[in-house]
Amino acid sequence: MLITPAYAQAAGAGDTNSMLMSLLPFALIFVIMYFLILRPQQKKVKDHADLVKNIRRGDTVVTSGGLVGKVTKVVDDDQIEFEISDGVRVRQMRQMISGVRAKGEPAKESKESAKEAAKDDAASK
Repeated sequence: MLITPAYAQAAGAGDTNSMLMSLLPFALIFVIMYFLILRPQQKKVKDHADLVKNIRRGDTVVTSGGLVGKVTKVVDDDQIEFEISDGVRVRQMRQMISGVRAKGEPAKESKESAKEAAKDDAASK
């Protein structure tokens, strides 16, 4: 005989404590994933929605494509119009705005561009 009667019998009911211990690592992984991935992402989406909702005329915006311009008109809830150069106006979907700079906030300049700006100011005087 190949199978002994002891192995052929059905297994008894499993211990609920061992089943709980086997599911505990999966639950722990989901909790860690929530706090490390899902919750920060939800906060980032909420912050972006607030940023986009509060765009006003006169704000300097940066699009996700890298264009920087000054808001000239808030068309509706979905679109804004901003000026990227003198007389060049562009309509953009609000959701594609990646950042808003306040009116008084200057762009960060590198040391070389700051030196060139100082030379230009000195040359114009």
